[in-house]
Amino acid sequence: MVLAQSPALRRPLVMLMVGLFGLMLAGCGYNNVPTLEERAKAAWGEVQNQYQRRADLIPNLVETVKGYAQQEREVLTQVIEARAKATQVKVDASTITDPARFKEYQDAQNQLSGALGRLMVTVERYPELKSNQNFLALQSQLEGTENRVAVARRDYIQAVQAFNTEIRTFPGVIWARLFWGAKPMESFSATAGAERPPAVKF
Repeated sequence: MVLAQSPALRRPLVMLMVGLFGLMLAGCGYNNVPTLEERAKAAWGEVQNQYQRRADLIPNLVETVKGYAQQEREVLTQVIEARAKATQVKVDASTITDPARFKEYQDAQNQLSGALGRLMVTVERYPELKSNQNFLALQSQLEGTENRVAVARRDYIQAVQAFNTEIRTFPGVIWARLFWGAKPMESFSATAGAERPPAVKF
């Protein structure tokens, strides 16, 4: 009892207890929830970044195609309208925990993807357009962006899977409920009919 009250021993004892408590917290997954949440938010930011890059390329692509294929007004209009709708859907970090807003965003992006697919198939009818350097450069950039979108979506899906698993399993579920108030995040799903190529009638 005398030893515990000694100031010379009390300080190291308190330091030891604080250190042990810190190790217990670190070892039991307390930091996993916010770490995985931030990783998922960063991946979501990259998805948005790539979708924005795609949206920025579309006006130039449409103008280039318009110069060669004026009669394809319907397809061009669909692309322009789909782009407008996709860019009007406002998203932020809370979107990934709101199923309705997430679905609205995904649906708008899927519509734009479908319209772009129809445009690229339609372009096959115009050999002179396919040899145009501006079009080739835009097509290459768009293809690269589509690849980056796919990679960003894959990374986001993996980050969300890790986060959702952590907040639903022990001991993460305890930390998620008691300290972080974490909610499951939404993830992308395959577009209905994505396995079929876009149909174009000649």
